[in-house]
Amino acid sequence: MKKIAFLISALTFSVSWGQNGTTTTTPTLFQELTLQNVGPTVMSGRVVDVAVNPENPIEFYVAYASGGLWYSNTNGLRMEPVMDTAPTLNCGSVFVDWKSGMILVGTGEINSSRSSYAGIGLLQSFDKGKTWKNIGLTDSHHISKILVNPKNSQEIVVGVAGHLFTKNKERGVFKTTDGGKSWQQVLFVNDETGVIDMAVAENNFDVMYASAWQKDRKAHNFNGNGKASGIYKSIDAGSTWQLISTPESGFPSDEFVGRIGLSAFTSDSIYAVMDNQKMRPSAKKEKDPNDEDPEVIGAEVFKSSNGGKTWVKTNTSFIDDFYSSYGYYFGDITVDPKNQERIYITGVPLLFSDNGGKTFQAIDGDNVHSDHHVVWINPNNPNHLVNGNDGGLNITYDNGKSWQLCNSIPVGQFYAVNVDEQEPYNIYGGLQDNGVWVGASNYSASIGWQQEGKYPYARLMGGDGMQIQIDKRNPNIVFTGYQYGSYYRINRADESKSKFIAPKAKKGDKPYRYNWQSPILLSSHNQDILYLGSNFLHRSMNQGDTWTAISPDLTQGGKQGNVAFGTLTTISESPFEFGVLYTGSDDGLVQFSNNGGASWKVISTTLPQNLWVSRVVASAHKKERVYVTLNGYRNDDFTSYVYVSEDAGQTWKSVANNLPASPVNVILEDSVLDSVLYVGTDNGLYISVDGGASWQDFSNGMPPVAVHDLVIQKKAKDLIVGTHGRSVYKVSLKQVQELKKEVLDKTLYVYEIKNTTKSERWGSKRGAWGDEFIPKNELWFYSNSVGNVSVKLENPSKEIVYTTTVAAQKGLNKVVYDLSIDKAAADKWMAKDKKLKITPAKNGKYYLPVAKYTWTLSKDKEKATTPFEILAPK
Repeated sequence: MKKIAFLISALTFSVSWGQNGTTTTTPTLFQELTLQNVGPTVMSGRVVDVAVNPENPIEFYVAYASGGLWYSNTNGLRMEPVMDTAPTLNCGSVFVDWKSGMILVGTGEINSSRSSYAGIGLLQSFDKGKTWKNIGLTDSHHISKILVNPKNSQEIVVGVAGHLFTKNKERGVFKTTDGGKSWQQVLFVNDETGVIDMAVAENNFDVMYASAWQKDRKAHNFNGNGKASGIYKSIDAGSTWQLISTPESGFPSDEFVGRIGLSAFTSDSIYAVMDNQKMRPSAKKEKDPNDEDPEVIGAEVFKSSNGGKTWVKTNTSFIDDFYSSYGYYFGDITVDPKNQERIYITGVPLLFSDNGGKTFQAIDGDNVHSDHHVVWINPNNPNHLVNGNDGGLNITYDNGKSWQLCNSIPVGQFYAVNVDEQEPYNIYGGLQDNGVWVGASNYSASIGWQQEGKYPYARLMGGDGMQIQIDKRNPNIVFTGYQYGSYYRINRADESKSKFIAPKAKKGDKPYRYNWQSPILLSSHNQDILYLGSNFLHRSMNQGDTWTAISPDLTQGGKQGNVAFGTLTTISESPFEFGVLYTGSDDGLVQFSNNGGASWKVISTTLPQNLWVSRVVASAHKKERVYVTLNGYRNDDFTSYVYVSEDAGQTWKSVANNLPASPVNVILEDSVLDSVLYVGTDNGLYISVDGGASWQDFSNGMPPVAVHDLVIQKKAKDLIVGTHGRSVYKVSLKQVQELKKEVLDKTLYVYEIKNTTKSERWGSKRGAWGDEFIPKNELWFYSNSVGNVSVKLENPSKEIVYTTTVAAQKGLNKVVYDLSIDKAAADKWMAKDKKLKITPAKNGKYYLPVAKYTWTLSKDKEKATTPFEILAPK
């Protein structure tokens, strides 16, 4: 019997701040700039857990893998985020005590995928998510299950999967009896085996079960099974544990045991679903390096009717087309609390059995994503299910014959984004397991489209959506694809002309190694020239019809494993000269060619070694300048790595400086100012106005979500932010792109203000029941220090018609003005100008007449002015 009971303070383990986005950045100059979410919503995002009120099942909380916790009391018709004030959005599990209102979120996704982000411990809220408190287990990274004594909410038992890519001690089962003030590690198997699931019968908190999972994930290999995997039982509310999946029990105990899901009907009757990674007799011996789908046994269902003393496998034949080799990604089983013959298991698809697991049928019909993670069964209506999957949340009241899809919120997990040159421009994006989409940039996430019958975004293709390039001469020509280099040239005007274009190795040669997200790039010098990276750099002179490898293997040669590795991750071409190329690989090499690929040079020897090169970017401002970001996520390394070279990679300088410790996914130069840089990390967006010497938060309006990609639409001066958890944001850079050093040094700087056309609608309602039409004009200014700023508006006669005082903050400030003046100012003006008539609008306000005006701002004896005009209607 394993009895582990040594006391652990909730504060014993140091917090890895890269996991929670706590910043050491300088106070931001950009508090007034707000990022706007532009969707899309319809494809939703990955749900990992749900907590449903059994007394009122239209009320529930939904935990998204990297999109935070959302609440609904309208059966999903309306959902609101309740975790945006927490330091992380990465969720693994959620528990709600509906009587006291206590919410517990185990942070860190548990599905062990490429983007299963780490958490920061166990978060607690008593006010529906308005505020959060970390109550411990800060080095757990991934929390799988939370059990709370229904008679004593201070007694909490937590399953911890532990670090994803490295060994650690804080994994297993932990227990607190004082609400998280102190913790006991009550089950520890070893430093690469954590607990992936727990189950307890509703009527007996003393008897509980836990499933241990031995796994070892690396960038090049994932071993998701081992002899240490198994099932443990406690009969004293989790204080001590005993292994019950022994060889004598009938439950597998060999090295092929993978992830195990548990569900208890009673204290003695319990189900388990196990991912058996043993090869089937018919399995192929040879394996393509890009193939992650070997023929393993896969899912097997077991049942014990005597508290785990013995187990019987319920399915007598293989459960085909369900787990394949991805059992690590699923692993949930749920038994009907009123009928132990009815069980559900999650995978691809969702399966239901009404005979205790002997046979199964698929129940995920139309309107349901195929990859499933969690099922809740209404204890008062067994046909009412709440299901979480890669496409969000689905609800059924007829046991899967029909489904409601709750997809009105922006929780998409984007890998990549891009824009075209149309007006208004379109945004393109590739998402985790939800394909590639395109939509108008002027769309704001809402459900108003349902009345029109056409969603503003359109899907270009399915699978895991990857990078996108758009022909600037013809926006109907789009290059995109799905995982492992499966790229297409899509003709949106004529689908019959669309074509699969990915290069393949010649017969007899080794297959190319493609990254999960293989990089592509259209040449800025010639839009017929396309680059694509495998372990080689390939170039096409005819948009992918034919290819030539223009490099040797640009990686370290790959590693033996079951995940394609030794692959290119990023490509950049200098806009100054055709043939000047840079590449980065997943094994840490940055290479440079100045002759179109005829020769290559490794330029990363002085950089940190063997880290994933997330970006290499050739500067558009200086020919010899190049940026590199490295990412330690796959090493559980949360350091920020950002470098710049002024000599094409001969020497490097770190410009991470005061960035918070968080893996960096992308760096982008501003399109106007070479001093301005943008960086996207696993916990947010940052900006530098001094070439990386210092960094500031640039996430106002956006929660601490992973930022995977950035792109600037130059004409519109918009920055597009692709997040892995909250879809796409955009923010105007018009103010940022004027912040030259001489502007930053000024006491006061006022921006040009947009002129406005006079309208008779000002102050009127839209019909009897509509809202008032209130004009709005924004006056932006920069202040180099905190203090009061006098703001005055003068008419053509230099008379002040409007004045206010603004408590300015250091940085950008905004005055929002509704273009109205008081009656006294209107009367005074009309007294001097007898021809002028300023009459009150229907709302009683006096609005500015057609005229030319001047804004004057004053601070510390400094003044700044800008003209402004109310134009006559055409």
